[in-house]
Amino acid sequence: MKTAKRQTILANGWVLPVLCACLQAAQTNSGPVPAKPDLPYLLHADALVSTEITEAKQTDQKDGTLFRIAGANSPVKTPLASPTFVIKTEKLVPDKLQLFQLQSNGRQREITFYRKKKNPAPYTLTIKNLGDNVYRLEVNESLPNGEYSISPPDSNQAFCFAVY
Repeated sequence: MKTAKRQTILANGWVLPVLCACLQAAQTNSGPVPAKPDLPYLLHADALVSTEITEAKQTDQKDGTLFRIAGANSPVKTPLASPTFVIKTEKLVPDKLQLFQLQSNGRQREITFYRKKKNPAPYTLTIKNLGDNVYRLEVNESLPNGEYSISPPDSNQAFCFAVY
């Protein structure tokens, strides 16, 4: 009797569409969606906070390249040592984004990449596709208090925030 019912349910064809709908719903983003594309947002509970959008000024020096960002501190702050970001992409490639710590120096934040010395290593990110070009970026380690920038490697564009 159970086999006959199972065959009848499968024959009616409603199980497969319902199963597919459930699987598709599980893959879509059920959280908040960023208002602007190509801008990482800090995820704070159910709210998204836009990172600071800026452009780093590049200066070539004899031993490397210095990148400066105006302002001693970012106005965007998080208390989370391992922050999570949500980004909706159009042009940016989430897998290419890099997270670096910046040093405050007077009225600016900076980082230097050297030609011959060891360069600062980026923090690692785990990237999860939430569907519809929306991605979740999670920092894999605890960040010490300080200033940070998420940047694409082929651009001086910087998305800044501070951990306090």
